[in-house]
Parts: sequence; structure tokens; C-alpha cells
Amino acid sequence: QLSKYLIENSTKTSYQMLKLRNVMKAGAMLRKVKSRSWKKQRHFRLQDDGQTIWYKSRWAGTGHSTFSVGDIEAVREGHQSEVLQSIAEEFPADLCFTLVFRGRRGNLDLVAESASDAQAWIRGILVALSHRFPSLRWIWDWFQKADKNKDGRMNFKEVRSLLKMMNVDMNEEYALRLFTRADKSESGCLEIEEFVQFYKMLTQREDVWNVFQNYSRDGQMLTLAELEEFLRQEQQKGEESQDHAHELIVRFEPSETAKKQGAMSIDGFQIYLVSSEGDIFDPQRLELHQDMSQPLSHYFICSSHNTYLMEDQLRGQSSQEAYIRALKRGCRCVEVDCWDGPNGEPVVYHGHTFTSKILFRDVITTLGEYAFKVSEFPVVLSLENHCSVEQQRVMAQLMDTILGDTLLRAPLNGLVPQVLPSPLDLKGKILLKAKKIGGLEESDTLNDEVTDEVTDEVSDEDEPKSPSAETLSKSKLSRELSDLVVYCKSVHFYGFEYSCQHSKCYEMSSFSESKARKLAKEKGMEFVQHNSRHLSRVYPSGMRTDSSNYNPQELWNVGCQMVALNVQTAGLEMDLNDGLFHQNGCCGYVLKPDFMRNDSSFDPERPEEREGYKPLRLSIQVISGQQLPKLNQKEGSIVDPLVRVEIYGVSKDQAKQETSYIHNNGFNPLWNETLNFIIHVPELALVRFVVEDYDKASRNDFVGQFTVPFTCIQPGKIGGIILPLRIHQICITW
Repeated sequence: QLSKYLIENSTKTSYQMLKLRNVMKAGAMLRKVKSRSWKKQRHFRLQDDGQTIWYKSRWAGTGHSTFSVGDIEAVREGHQSEVLQSIAEEFPADLCFTLVFRGRRGNLDLVAESASDAQAWIRGILVALSHRFPSLRWIWDWFQKADKNKDGRMNFKEVRSLLKMMNVDMNEEYALRLFTRADKSESGCLEIEEFVQFYKMLTQREDVWNVFQNYSRDGQMLTLAELEEFLRQEQQKGEESQDHAHELIVRFEPSETAKKQGAMSIDGFQIYLVSSEGDIFDPQRLELHQDMSQPLSHYFICSSHNTYLMEDQLRGQSSQEAYIRALKRGCRCVEVDCWDGPNGEPVVYHGHTFTSKILFRDVITTLGEYAFKVSEFPVVLSLENHCSVEQQRVMAQLMDTILGDTLLRAPLNGLVPQVLPSPLDLKGKILLKAKKIGGLEESDTLNDEVTDEVTDEVSDEDEPKSPSAETLSKSKLSRELSDLVVYCKSVHFYGFEYSCQHSKCYEMSSFSESKARKLAKEKGMEFVQHNSRHLSRVYPSGMRTDSSNYNPQELWNVGCQMVALNVQTAGLEMDLNDGLFHQNGCCGYVLKPDFMRNDSSFDPERPEEREGYKPLRLSIQVISGQQLPKLNQKEGSIVDPLVRVEIYGVSKDQAKQETSYIHNNGFNPLWNETLNFIIHVPELALVRFVVEDYDKASRNDFVGQFTVPFTCIQPGKIGGIILPLRIHQICITW
């Protein structure tokens, strides 16, 4: 009966999804592969909740493992992992696929028994990922969860269990009233059609309904004129309201009858509010919209530190997968630590530690394949070179051969630049950042017979105190490798005055986090001016053996472009990084404010002295939340949610405020609280929304967060935020 209902009332996509889910629920034998020698058969099956995949060995008894579809970031077909490449001769590509998980969890490499089995699972997971929240699927899921005896009906006892699963602490009298209203057959049980009605009553949002009623004259529909009025008054759309109202009805109204009448129902209104159109992040800012023709030094550049590491920098795994994840995340500067390896092959790892080693050749191959899948703008390869001259030549040859025309080998148009070229000029190019013999001005006059020169090989992350100190540490540098460095020549930093007088535009320095923070605090204005002409890279302290991160905001405040973070480590710092670079098409480049692109007198410690200084007031009303997940799976546990709004920017803008907590309501908490802030430098400010589960006896539990640049906040009063979580999503109305 339920299948018949779904088939008759769903779209073709929903039907296809149902068929694929049934195949996955039936289960299949798949080989789990960890290495060339470790390949074990496991029985995989999709659970009844439609979200959990369960697997176990034939001989494991009751023991099994699970993961959620929501934890999967991507599915790769064929031999697209190091492990599957190693068994390519044994298993053809059409049997193989890789599940890539979010966060630190390692990939799951699988081999199916047939190509059809592989396709069923690949397509099934992809469909589930791309249709995570269609209403019919949720109704199917909740009905199956509530129907304990699987008789196709749901009694009141099962309803009470359902409410607990949905994180709802509703009194029994109200729950019974909803149940009775939905039980049209008066049988004491809900069948599927009645359950749909029950679910609709349960998920009706009073907060949205109140806004709808304020503008709807008949309380049933918003006419075109009423929707226009809402857009003018609440969303501040102005003269464009009429055309925009019609567009919203076409896009979001589910009822064909209402569409023909040029009206919007409460369902369409609610869908609109939680869509990207109603999101706090201005959809136009999500697209590539900034001027990309300015010098490289005028942009913040998404940057990764120790990119090869999947975990910590003492014993962590080095992997090509780490580069794939960083590049797909939008990183445009990645790091490679190179050391002499066996058989003349350079290797990549964190030197003098127990981290595993991977071949430099494999890193460059991965870079060549994934560098421009997410963004077409240039990638900077930051090279920490600890190799002998012989293996440096091998490195140069590998980059030349594997990267081909994407590797920049000479200045554009053969001219020595006075200012750095732009991201637009360098589209599709990989730039090497490393030491260089001489400068671009000398390249035509150097003796071609010379194959290597004496030059310092002090690491970028171990700076000498003065120019004379360079003579204390000398080593040979391969001419072949040196010649590949064009616009990112690594030089030591000897002070802002020295740099202003002697440094070329293509020379750049790296700073430890402690040195950069000290300079930002003591000489902020000079640092801003320096960064308007030169690239600067900042890296985490070597004491961060757990691959933790520092706050990048302090360095963005002085215009540092490459603020390198351990992207494999989740937390506040990566939330800020993801928030900043989510704009401008996620291309990895964000144009700095105009007062940081010239020789202005901007000092982040004294923003009120800036020409054109005009602080702004930010007022956020936190209205409600929907379907917050249970963090504590203990019987009867319900989340007590609160919302905290945090401001990150110049020191005068650092602030945070939070709502009160709502006791035992994770399903539809209602706050209706207003938080106010004064923003002194809005161009640099980030606004972070955090949801926590209040605990009076211990530290609050983290539920989810969303970070948005202040300049990307969409004007208007009514909208929503989707907070990404490990499995679930939350909608917070503001």
C-alpha cells in the first residue's frame, strides 16, 4: 500500500530513488580494500531509515559497522584512489568505487562482484546525496521508524515513540489531539494518507505562519500584490519587487492551481524562506562576481599548510587524498615538503617525524589532475626543498613532464613585471614558490653552462635575522629547479623598510604565526602597505604537533594573502576560512578591501583613523529553529538549544552574544530574541552563527555553525540559515 502511494504520488526522480533504495536495502557482497594484500568480503546493506549503511563480515556474528549517507562527501568511480590504483590489474575499473567521507575519516575503497552491482550502489548513493530532503522521502522514513510492528499502520504508542525520535518533547494531551485530528477513519491507527496529514500538522511552523498571515488578506494565499508588499517591506527589494514576486511563485509554489492564479500558498512561502533566495548569504555573492584583473597581492588566497597530511604532524598519514581534498575545498596554495628518497625518487613527508612518505611524482600527478576542477584560477605550489641537487633535478623534470603547459616557466610576454600579474592573467597556471638563483632581470644574462649555484637553503620556516646571516648556511640549488620559479621567489624578511627599498614585486616572504602576529600588533599599518605590493605567507607554529590551527582573522586584518591552515583539522579556524572563501564562486581568491590595496594609512588597531570610517549597526533577530539533531542518544534525552552569534574582525569588532536556551525542544525551538552589534570595519568582519546544546553541569555540546562575511549578508528581515552538520542540517530563521 505504501509503495503504491509513493509511486502514484512521486516524481520520476522519487520513483528512481525508491527503486535504487530497494536494491541497496536488499544488500550486496562488496570487497573492502585497504591495500594490495588486504581485501575482505563484507555484506553491505542500507538500513530502513534510508540514511544508515550497515556492513559486516560473514563470520563477525552480531558485530557490524555503520556509517551515514550524510557523512559521504563524494563518490568516485573506477581506480580513483591510491589503494584501488594498486590493484588495477586484478580488478577492472567498472567494479571499483571509492566513498570519500567528510572530516578526518579515511576513504572506503570497494570492489563489487559485478559492474551492475557497482552501478546500483554508486547511483543509489549519488541520488541519496542529491535528494537528501524531499518531503516524500522524509514521510517514508518517519512512517517506517514509527511503524514498529510493520503492519502499515501506526497506533498512538508508536506516535509517542516517533516524537522522541524526532527530538520533540510534546505533552501527551497535545500529541493525542493531533493524532485524533489526523485519524479520519477513527480506527485508532494512522494509515499512510492519515500519517501524511499528521506529519504536515506536526511540521507546521507557527513563526512562518504568523508572517504569512500578516500579509495575506484571506489567510490562505499571498496574491502577487501581497507578495510584492512582503518583498518591499521585509526583504527591502524596492522597485524590483513585482518581477521578483512572479519569479518566486514560478520557482517555489508547489501547487499548479496557485501558480495559475499568480499566488503563493503557505507551503510555497515556507519553501522560499529556506531556499537560497531566503538565505542570509546573498546568492549573488556566491557567484564569481569580483574583479579578477588586479595584482595577485590584492587578494586573500585560500592556503593549506602541510597539505600532504591527513592527520597530525608526528605520526599522521601522508596521502595524495589530502591534496585532492584541499584542492576540492578551494585551496589555491598547497605545500610540499620534499626530501631525498630511495632509488633517486624524491619523497614527501614531515621531516624527522614518523609520518608516512609518499612519492613526489604521485603528488605532482594528483596536482595536475585536480588543480583546476573547482577553480580555474592559479595554484601556488609552495615547495619546502630539503633535497640534494640530483633529486632537485628529478623534481624539476617531473614537474615539467607531468604538469606540461599548466606549469608557468617564464614571465608573461617575456617581460619583467613592475607589479604582479592578476589571477585572470594566470588562469589555468601552476606557479612554483621556492628559492631562486638571482632574479628575473638576470635570467637572460646568466651563463647557460652553470647548472647549479651556491645559495642559502634555510627553510622558509626558519628565517635568519639579517641579510649577513645567509652566509652562514649555504647549499647548492639546482638550476633546473630554480628556473621554474617565476612570480613567487622565496626571500627572507628583514623588515618593512628593507623590503620597501630592495624587494622586487615577485619576491615574497613566509612568516611564522608568532612573528606575523607580533608584526600585526606592533606595525599593522606598515604590514598592510607591504602586503599591497608583495605576497606574504603565514604558517602555523611548529609546536602544533596535533595539526591544530591559529586564528587567521588577525593576519587577514593586515592583508596577508596566504594564511596557511591545516585544512584537515576541523574547528573555529577552518570555519572562518570556509566562511571567507565561500563567496566569489568558491574560487579560492577574495579581493581585499580597497583601503588594503593601496598605500593608505589603515591600521587595524585604530580603524577610526581610516578615511571614510563609518561604523555600522548589525541587528539579528533569532526567531526559530527546526529539526535539530539529538547529540546524546540516551533514552529520553532532548536537546536544549541556544544560538550564539560571534563577530570576528579587527580587535574592536570582536564580540559575541547568545540567546537563552530552550528547554527540551530540538524539533521547533522558538527564541524571538534580538542581538545587536556595532561593526567598525564591516569589510573585514565575519559573522558566525553557532548552535549549542546547553548543559548547566559541563561544557555545552556543539550542534552546528555557519559563517558568513558581513559584506555578503543579504539585506532583509526574514530569511534562514542552513547550518551544515555531520549528518543533519538545521534551519535557523532570522
